[in-house]
Amino acid sequence: MVVIVTLIVPFCLALAAISDLFTMKIPNKLSAAILVSFLVFAPLVGLGWADYGMSIAAASAVFAVCFMLFVMNVMGGGDAKLLTATAIWFGFTPALISFLVTVAFVGGFITLIFLLLRANANTAMAMGIRLPASLVTESKIPYGIAIAIGGYLTFQQSPVVNLVLLAAS
Repeated sequence: MVVIVTLIVPFCLALAAISDLFTMKIPNKLSAAILVSFLVFAPLVGLGWADYGMSIAAASAVFAVCFMLFVMNVMGGGDAKLLTATAIWFGFTPALISFLVTVAFVGGFITLIFLLLRANANTAMAMGIRLPASLVTESKIPYGIAIAIGGYLTFQQSPVVNLVLLAAS
């Protein structure tokens, strides 16, 4: 069970990042898999019901903020769902703040890279560097990449992952 729990989220995050990079879309089934895996595995590894509820509350708070950003056309719907589904793994703990801050910093860095690539797309293509069409033609930033990297860098701080690793040792 340790392998399953610790690989589902990173695997789904990787697929979401790749999909977002090339299509500017994050399939709902990836966010759903991350969410459902938490709902199933958290109680099985010993997360208390109070912490389970706080994780749902934390994800709800993240979703509320993301929904407002979506309504203002600042954030894509897929990004909002992926961020929410990943946030549930952290609950209302310092790990959630670590995750969100990491996503923000990585997102800022990725935004700068994409803006530079778009500004120099013709030069890159003239040098034989192939860029995804979505990178050149879209004005949006594939923030799923930042969410995935932030998730990778902080996932070991998740209370559920800590319980899984504790049980395995």
